[in-house]
Amino acid sequence: METKNIMIVGVGGQGSLLASKLLGRLLLTQGYDIKVSEVHGMSQRGGSVVTYVRFGDKVYSPIIDKGEADCIVSFELLEAARWTEYLRRGGVIVTNTQQINPMPVITGAADYPDGLDRIMERMGLHVDALDALALAEEAGSSKAVNLVLMGRLSHYFDIPEEAWMEAIAQSVPEKFLTLNQRAFQLGRAR
Repeated sequence: METKNIMIVGVGGQGSLLASKLLGRLLLTQGYDIKVSEVHGMSQRGGSVVTYVRFGDKVYSPIIDKGEADCIVSFELLEAARWTEYLRRGGVIVTNTQQINPMPVITGAADYPDGLDRIMERMGLHVDALDALALAEEAGSSKAVNLVLMGRLSHYFDIPEEAWMEAIAQSVPEKFLTLNQRAFQLGRAR
């Protein structure tokens, strides 16, 4: 199998690192060689977080270059727009419609761009946008956005739901397992 590339992008504290850990664990159980690379930036202060997940028969490098991502999973609309040049032709952006104001917007130096999902679609990109925050809250916690997005991402894989559920069970504490599995199922059902 040729190497496939997934970028997980968001803002610090949203759970993107757990999402990449879960995805890596899942892909290992499916027999793929996998490389994961995390780029934190100012993640501790709400800045951008990017994780590269590459998998296939043999993966030599964890880095994804511009135009190589098969999928970008974004926890926030502006982050999705920021990384579009990394998406390959025919790739997909799975994005939360939530908007988190960056510092220039907070300070009044800039406005948050309107209609980013529509702008990306007009660029010819396949955008799969959903209100992951509302679904996470329905599951029981706003912190489960990451599992809602993983549920939506699962549509683009030929991997049984049971394998995803097992990877979730191995990745989250027991006391949060039911909530996280429910969030995943809500995203998958969307």
